[in-house]
Amino acid sequence: MTATAHDASGQTPRRYGARELVDLVLDAGSFTSWDEPVDHGEVGDSYRDALRRAAEKSGEDESVLTGRGAVQGRPVAVLVGEFRFLGGSIGRAAAHRIVTAVRRATAEGLPLLASTASGGTRMQEGTPAFVTMIEISRAIMEHRRAGLPYLVHLRHPTTGGVFASWGSLGHVTVAEPGALIGFLGPSVYEGLHGEPFPEGVQRAEHLAQLGVIDRVVATEDLPQLVATSLAVLADPATEPRFERAPLTASPPEDDWEAVVTTRRGDRLGVRDLLAHAAAETITIRGTEKGEIDDSVLVALTRLDGLPCVVIGQDRARQSRTSPMGPAALRQAHRAMQLAEELGLPVVTVIDTPGAELSVDAEERAMAGEIARCIGRLATLEVPTLAVILGQGCGGGALALLAADEVLALENAWLAPLPPEGASLIVHGDVEHAADLARSQQVGAGAMARAGIVQGVVPEAGRSTEELARAVAAEVVGRLRSR
Repeated sequence: MTATAHDASGQTPRRYGARELVDLVLDAGSFTSWDEPVDHGEVGDSYRDALRRAAEKSGEDESVLTGRGAVQGRPVAVLVGEFRFLGGSIGRAAAHRIVTAVRRATAEGLPLLASTASGGTRMQEGTPAFVTMIEISRAIMEHRRAGLPYLVHLRHPTTGGVFASWGSLGHVTVAEPGALIGFLGPSVYEGLHGEPFPEGVQRAEHLAQLGVIDRVVATEDLPQLVATSLAVLADPATEPRFERAPLTASPPEDDWEAVVTTRRGDRLGVRDLLAHAAAETITIRGTEKGEIDDSVLVALTRLDGLPCVVIGQDRARQSRTSPMGPAALRQAHRAMQLAEELGLPVVTVIDTPGAELSVDAEERAMAGEIARCIGRLATLEVPTLAVILGQGCGGGALALLAADEVLALENAWLAPLPPEGASLIVHGDVEHAADLARSQQVGAGAMARAGIVQGVVPEAGRSTEELARAVAAEVVGRLRSR
């Protein structure tokens, strides 16, 4: 479990102890310890000797230290594991310290950063220590229910009960390069099964690729990541910078023309919107359940100064060979839950040629995921706004449409199938696609007249940057007025 771990480049990253990490992440002189002297109670001589040696080796009285400090001036509470103290294992005294700190952070309204380094439950204390993971998890969830951010930084190694409880409950979860992260320690697996655990399965980089964690971050970059996260999750909105112009769009009279226009590769996409109109952006990836699909982008960001969660269909990541699958919508569902917990408005961006149509999509509950996204978005208690940026095709588009208000760009469109698919159903060929687009009233103008959208954003004469800022100004203006 303590074997040397390398990052993706093959180098051995520096591994920080608890005090070193506090000094690295928190503003100089801002840390105040919350730790009271520990009481391990009546223990046997061998365990008492082990505790004494651990204290001498680590310079700490337990495997975790807690307190409060600041990151770029923003207050934050911290839980930091110390692996040199009995492998960072969590016994009853350490668990009590963690629970006390989490509840204090909740009472004081502080965001919480946990940086783990642990082999799991302390074996010397057995079952009484094992079940304390429930109390820690309960305290963490109470913190989340209070609308307070919980950020998790997984260090090398984080395994066992720590990873299976408070190490996996973050709003945003990152890990240091090359870190060993897993439920079962490799040495335990090898001892039980008589063969090594496959190399690389429990490495941070592999878990990030699978969507189990959000990303791998060099420890030296952690202070900026925390600061950026808190800028979105904890800082108030600032005054908008972009001027909100009147909506005087002139959607094309021919809806087929709109369909053709939105299929151009140079159209405004969700990444352009973030690049030109957002700041302090943190993207979160994956479902946390071993799935990832980048056809939907989830960003915690400040859109023209307004903290929000953007859930956007990324047209550039969708194709016939890599369509938007069920995992993409599970990521969207995760983002909606996160937004509701943190009290952040939700902006959905619709731009899809359609959800995946395949045996695999059927077996992975595509229809159910569409339904669950519709149901969740329609009942969120935070402000919501949908933007039909370009193509709005089928159930994949409908999944992100059920917002309080809907905007559309003047060339955007929405239809139950691509016009070619509708033509096949009605006429048995694709030659009538243009006629179907016109007769089905798929364009922005028709949607506005039907009350499906509440505003149409002009496109003509605007550069990508100008259009991105115009969309942001209208979105933020409507959300601020709610």
